[in-house]
Amino acid sequence: MAYLRTYAQRLPAEIRTSTTVASATRRKGAWVVRAEDGRKFTVRALVAATGDYGTPYVPEPPGRNRFGGSVLHAAAYRTPEPFTGQRIVVVGGGNSAIQIAAELGPAAKVALATRRPIDWTPQRPLGKDLHWWLTRTGLDVAPLSRWLHRLPVSVLDDGHWCATLEEHGVDRRQMFARLTAEGVVRADGTKEAADTVLLATGYRPAFPYLADSGALDPRGRPVHRGGVATTTPGLAFAGLEFQRSFSSKPLLGVGRDATHVLARLRRQQS
Repeated sequence: MAYLRTYAQRLPAEIRTSTTVASATRRKGAWVVRAEDGRKFTVRALVAATGDYGTPYVPEPPGRNRFGGSVLHAAAYRTPEPFTGQRIVVVGGGNSAIQIAAELGPAAKVALATRRPIDWTPQRPLGKDLHWWLTRTGLDVAPLSRWLHRLPVSVLDDGHWCATLEEHGVDRRQMFARLTAEGVVRADGTKEAADTVLLATGYRPAFPYLADSGALDPRGRPVHRGGVATTTPGLAFAGLEFQRSFSSKPLLGVGRDATHVLARLRRQQS
């Protein structure tokens, strides 16, 4: 925290913390941003950098209202201690599901529920991080990275996570069909008791403050090219999945994308 405060003090910007944006609309060539506390800001350009991690995707498993245990999203998970001794079904086949299941393994009886077998991708092929290879080969930069978006979910692993699951007996099982009062039931009728169903089901983009701006499609997703809005001037995005490359969503690529969209916004303002 001390590092972040020092970093912020060096920025040539006015930073308003604890400020939730209620709406952002285009008015007379400028953006009018209204905060929930009633404050209003008028700016020439706006960057929506709230990313994809603000709204957990929580599916509604059949029979949830009958389930006697707890159903929670991975966003609410912090440490394994509260789950000690429990029977837990972790839903999902991505990195979050694998890492949470591995961490819970020593403290609880854990099973992974997925729709297909887990797809493992080496984190460091030939001794170099996967992102290093993607950058060197050019696959990290759009449009070449777009085909990566179509691939099934894969787990990046240097061998640690797979080994930890095996060590603690965390098995992958077919996704269940429904919940019961005692646990889960799979399509073949087999039952498994569970105290907690933990949903590592990802997140969805959510920009409620742009709902009336004309910048979103009917599904509420940004309409953009490379992070620059195509339907509304003076607006850009940062932190979107595959915004410009494979690494656009994490910190590894968001700085590069920020430089790109700011350059485009400056051109619009000139």
